[in-house]
Amino acid sequence: MVVSGRREASADEPRTGNDDPFVDGVDEVGPGEVFEIPPGHDAWVVGDEPWVSVDFEAMRTYGKQRNEQAERILASIVMTDIVDSTRIAADLGATAWRDLVAEHNRKASLAIDCHRGRLVKTTGDGVLAQFDGAERAVRGAAAIRDAAQTLGLPIRAGIHTGELQVTSDDVRGIAVHTAARIMGAAGPGEILLSATVIEIIEGSGMTFDDAGIHELKGLPGRRQLYRLATLDPT
Repeated sequence: MVVSGRREASADEPRTGNDDPFVDGVDEVGPGEVFEIPPGHDAWVVGDEPWVSVDFEAMRTYGKQRNEQAERILASIVMTDIVDSTRIAADLGATAWRDLVAEHNRKASLAIDCHRGRLVKTTGDGVLAQFDGAERAVRGAAAIRDAAQTLGLPIRAGIHTGELQVTSDDVRGIAVHTAARIMGAAGPGEILLSATVIEIIEGSGMTFDDAGIHELKGLPGRRQLYRLATLDPT
């Protein structure tokens, strides 16, 4: 089910059937909609609102004990997306845009690996990554931003540290939602962090600017955010 953002998907070939959403080859889903996208498709985020969705298991697993229990850990989450992706995609055309996103994802994955992170998943025009250290998360986010800039892509990033439920192929929890909302408050090229991250990496030598107090959609209260200024002292 879609929590926020809009996403389009295209099947490899147009399908047939009155009830098939891919009857014309392309389908779009938005907030509040429940969707099922079959194998053999490409997908991308439409607009600049972060894509957040809730994934459900198939009914065949309902009521059955899972063999793999979700593990709860404390970790740092980085969420990124490409700013103004809809316009860029329209300017480039579907094929060139798909190739550019694929290269972006490849470079982002390498940047995450270099800082001992885990690429949890791609989100159509961004990534969700998990790090076991807050400082590595910040450096990883900066490396993703720098890699995207070599492709001419402006990205924004949000970072938060909190407790997660971790499975082999996903992470869940309020910390993921918080990172997504922090990212949504960022501008082109900005990396925004929660106050929790700042407290953990105190003494790292990085410098930060005050990014103001924000109300983050779906989260209680107002949150102080910070903007990465420099990674290392000059």
